[in-house]
Amino acid sequence: MSLPLSISPEVSDALAAGRPVVALESTIISHGLPRPDNLAAARRFEQQLRDAGVVPATIAVLDGQLKAGLTDAELERIAAEDVPKLSMRDLPVVLARGGSGATTVAATSFIADHAGVRVFATGGLGGVHRGADTSFDESNDLKALSEVPITVVSAGVKSVLDIGATLERLETLGVTVLGYGTDEFPSFWLRSSGEPLDWTVPDGQAVAGVMEAREQLELCSAIVVANPLPFDQQLDPDLHDRALAEALRRCEEKGIEGKEVTPFLLSTIVELTEGDSLAVNLRIVENNIRVAAEIATAWAEL
Repeated sequence: MSLPLSISPEVSDALAAGRPVVALESTIISHGLPRPDNLAAARRFEQQLRDAGVVPATIAVLDGQLKAGLTDAELERIAAEDVPKLSMRDLPVVLARGGSGATTVAATSFIADHAGVRVFATGGLGGVHRGADTSFDESNDLKALSEVPITVVSAGVKSVLDIGATLERLETLGVTVLGYGTDEFPSFWLRSSGEPLDWTVPDGQAVAGVMEAREQLELCSAIVVANPLPFDQQLDPDLHDRALAEALRRCEEKGIEGKEVTPFLLSTIVELTEGDSLAVNLRIVENNIRVAAEIATAWAEL
């Protein structure tokens, strides 16, 4: 049985010609940004890649089809419709029902890999949640990255998660983590989490070299490129620490648990920072797209 995968002509032509392509997730469009700013941002992300000579492949599920590359009308649908957030486990259900949804890092990686796209830019990865020693709560992103040979550029994981435990899980799962011009893992809004990294790379060509070696070894796990914001673009560290502490306090006070924790914490931090954290989110994605474009261009040259 063939995979219900639809690759846009622009993406298909670029892959056939060996031109650089970068995958983009759709969850940030549907769930990560407010309307109507989300559609403007989605268009800007794609244009940023085109300006760099790279073809964008925004990933989503529409009407029971896995989509690699969206038309502008399809981008509008993802931005305007109340679609669910889809991880890998959700794909069989939404396909069986002929439904639509926005893809997380896990689902985006899976679809991009099947389309033949090797580089993916996102904001931050999912990870191990605080208190996971009793809740066993961790993102499916981690397991997916252990099974999909894609290169993901991210600004680490959000500080609402357990960053040290996330790095331990990535190590256990055999996921290669490279610091892009840094020897410390970033914590999304902040340049550094204080967690050291074993490996650092200076540029996109170095990442492409690691990708080539992974192909030779026939490894099936991902490469995570941890790309921090410049110091002058990160969220004010004092503001970040105050907002995070207060958001965690409110979460505990309200007894919020399970999958509701992260959305509550993120929305509370946006409120407490008076929107500054949301502005930093956009800078993070744009910075990761820039690096992903460099990597995809170097990979295409190989």
